[in-house]
Amino acid sequence: MLMGPASALSRIAAAAIAISAWLGILIELRTVMANGTSLAGALWAIFGYFTIITNFLVAIVFSHIAITGLRPKHSWSVGGLALSIMLVGVVFALLLQGLRELQGAGLLADFLLHRLNPVLVPLFWLLFVPRNMLTFGAPFQWMLYPLLYFAYGIIRGRAQGFYAYPFIDVGDLGWPRVLFNAVMIAVGFLVVGAGMVWLDRRIAAPAAPE
Repeated sequence: MLMGPASALSRIAAAAIAISAWLGILIELRTVMANGTSLAGALWAIFGYFTIITNFLVAIVFSHIAITGLRPKHSWSVGGLALSIMLVGVVFALLLQGLRELQGAGLLADFLLHRLNPVLVPLFWLLFVPRNMLTFGAPFQWMLYPLLYFAYGIIRGRAQGFYAYPFIDVGDLGWPRVLFNAVMIAVGFLVVGAGMVWLDRRIAAPAAPE
């Protein structure tokens, strides 16, 4: 566990990130329920999105760090979350921004989930997580999560006739285009992940583990 002022600061930062993620998810849930959807229906609706699932994982992991403190074992999990939440931010900025008209609380949720957390989590990884803990196999391990989501998104989309994201809409784009999109995203994911491992091995550790 990290000790001293660095430990306290990392726990405060983790708490702030956890609150941001929980708040964004709750606002999104409330927005869906405001249209008359039941709690179960709203949960089913929002957890069809990679953005919500990733922010939910961020909320869980960073709540744990805020309560128990940062440990060397968190290097792998925080690194994977940092890479996944960056994917959320980049895909939103390049492919999804402006597709929905938002106002009021929806704008706040959009800011927290798509813009703020994709910056805060990588910054936390850079500033607080112990170094020299990752191997170049880590990006391939981290990629299992978006691959599982891709399968889930396709199966769910085909079953309900609605795809969470237009770039995986097999009915509209066809399999060749959807698979091409998936491969391009996967390649970018692995390249950025390899860059994170390279940084992990070269920048100074923020604090010495116990």
